[in-house]
Amino acid sequence: MNDGAALPRWRGALVAVGALALALGMTGCLGASAPGGPAADGGTPSGPPATIPAADGEVMGQGTVLQRDGETAMLCLGAVMESYPPQCSGPEIAGWDWSSVEGAESASGVTWGAYAVQGTWDGVTFTSTAEPIMLALYDPMVEPDPFLDPANTGASSDDELAAVQAELDNAELSGLLSSWPQNGYLFVHVVYDDGSLQQWVDGAYGADVVQVRSALRPIAG
Repeated sequence: MNDGAALPRWRGALVAVGALALALGMTGCLGASAPGGPAADGGTPSGPPATIPAADGEVMGQGTVLQRDGETAMLCLGAVMESYPPQCSGPEIAGWDWSSVEGAESASGVTWGAYAVQGTWDGVTFTSTAEPIMLALYDPMVEPDPFLDPANTGASSDDELAAVQAELDNAELSGLLSSWPQNGYLFVHVVYDDGSLQQWVDGAYGADVVQVRSALRPIAG
């Protein structure tokens, strides 16, 4: 699926930023330099992690599994276009067997369905290790995110967050799925982060400005 000459298209999936012109005039806000440059305190790497890290143990994810005839099944963890058949992209999912799952549809040479999946992640491929669960039947325990608590509002303004969002867009973060400002923070949704991306954005923009969230979540042991 990748000829090695360019990053896979799903790794470059970015959310459009309407405030780009404003943001370009605000680079360096919050005491940070643009991604790729030195940190204000000299302690941050010159750029974000170049690849998506592997997970040490098994992880759980929710998304659309989609397979085009003659191609390997993909795990779409980000946006899905509401066409028929739907369109999306994502990492390959190994060990997938449509005959062993329910809830799949097929049309125009495409088979797809929405599932909660469990398996391993090596930084490139998701390997299924347990029976998938249809999302319509999946009812996980939801843990509140403390950074969405109205009593824990971030200190950054909308303009500052728009500037950071534009810079991160330009940095083409590996595995970026989407980003959005909320409750005074910029939330960045990625395929998987082992903490290295969160550490980098904390060093580049300051603590409690950017909140990195992984689509693939470690399974609590």
